[in-house]
Amino acid sequence: MAFNAISTGSAPKRAIDGALSLLRFALGALCVAGASSPLSAAAAEPTLLPNERAFAFSARGVDERTVEARFVIADGYYLYRDRLKFAIEPGTLGAASLPPGKVKEDQFFGKVETYRNQLIVKLPLDAAAPGRSVTVSAESQGCADLGVCYPPQVQKVTLSLPSAGGRPGMPVEAAPQKKSWLN
Repeated sequence: MAFNAISTGSAPKRAIDGALSLLRFALGALCVAGASSPLSAAAAEPTLLPNERAFAFSARGVDERTVEARFVIADGYYLYRDRLKFAIEPGTLGAASLPPGKVKEDQFFGKVETYRNQLIVKLPLDAAAPGRSVTVSAESQGCADLGVCYPPQVQKVTLSLPSAGGRPGMPVEAAPQKKSWLN
């Protein structure tokens, strides 16, 4: 009659010590390999903002003949001066006077003028439109300092112009920040 060996559930001490040493070595090797892996490099790379957050557009009616267009440009981003175009519906705009930008030697477009931080432009209407609702369109293009350029984009806002002698309106954002229950 043959008997099978009965295990007490405990491995010999030498086997446990060897397994723990092997496990420590493997974990150490994974940590070293992980520090130089493409996955950890990707996690360390900064993420780019969506176009409408990098170049946040808003506008407001200043009076019955003037709209103020504004771009808030995120840190590390810039807008091209010669890539800005404005339009209004219904109606037409007079000549907008853009402030001078900072001259930059750009890797994509050569010598250009750019804006950083904030840009405010007064847009004159060809005809007064007191109390009228208008849609302001802004076409723009910009880049991140990381060397990534965004495609041209059009942002639109609809606002009411003040009545004759009325107070300026509040800014209307093209892409308002979403409210969060956690903030």
